[in-house]
Amino acid sequence: MRFLVSAVALSVFLLAGPLAQADPIKIKFSHVVAVNTPKGQMAEKFKELVDQRLAGKVEVEVFPNAQLFGDNKVLEALLLGDVQLAAPALSKFQKYTKSLQLYDLPFLFKNIKAVDNFMASDAGKNMLTATQKKGLVGLGFLHNGMKQLSSSSPMRVPEDAAGMKFRIMTSDVLAAQFQAVKASPQKKPFSEVFTLLQTKAIDGQENTWSNIFSKKFFEVQEYITESDHGYLGYMVVTSTEFWNGLPDDIRTEVQKALDEAIAFGNKVALEKDTEDKQAIVDSGRSKVIELTADERAKWVEAMKPVWKQFEGDIGKDLIDAALKSNM
Repeated sequence: MRFLVSAVALSVFLLAGPLAQADPIKIKFSHVVAVNTPKGQMAEKFKELVDQRLAGKVEVEVFPNAQLFGDNKVLEALLLGDVQLAAPALSKFQKYTKSLQLYDLPFLFKNIKAVDNFMASDAGKNMLTATQKKGLVGLGFLHNGMKQLSSSSPMRVPEDAAGMKFRIMTSDVLAAQFQAVKASPQKKPFSEVFTLLQTKAIDGQENTWSNIFSKKFFEVQEYITESDHGYLGYMVVTSTEFWNGLPDDIRTEVQKALDEAIAFGNKVALEKDTEDKQAIVDSGRSKVIELTADERAKWVEAMKPVWKQFEGDIGKDLIDAALKSNM
């Protein structure tokens, strides 16, 4: 009888075993911008692809608008395992590597095509591993676009910026960029920018057309100088502990979904760059100032010394490689 009971119990276990499923792997994706931005749409596309291909195995939750963490805290949260994916602006990695400061250098890239050229090069691809020794691994680069300067008074030449307070991300390069035109850089969280502009605690900020539009900065800034002076992009990043802990087949599928989502996000970025600029112009809330070739050359001349200032940290070879991408 005892043998019969044991046999029945074993048969039940064997039958139940294949039916029992492990809990899905949870991926919390934290970012700071609105859902309708390139980054926001990329995150939603990633969730959609994972839901389609890894249903029951992986579950993605997206937290936009700094609902969980701002960009200044999210990298620490990744290392602690509080979130599993983030896409901070490249400026935010300064604490973990100096090389990514390259992307903050003013007037280094002429346009998004030049950025794409560099990111596709060996030097650009290698930058995804720049933070690996600190426990973070880059999974891909995502565009937002080229940055413009918004302000409370018109700016055509560098002298117009003197004495003005500009919000910047936490970046020594961006601080030096504004100091080069005798402006005062203010390191403030992205989530506070609208209120700071509205209350006139700051005079201006730098950002892409999509961020200026989606966060309604154009409603509280009288002027936007179309400078294309810098690049704003993000690195989709996770912790090496989480990434290496995934089963090989799951990791492969998650990476594929991310690659597709990033390509989708970059396409959105190109489209929104034009659409959101036009929406701002049509609103009549901000006057868009188009620089002449001579005026733009003066901004380049004023800010270019920043390259030399950070050459030691970034590496002259990387800067030279980036410059070749403009050709």
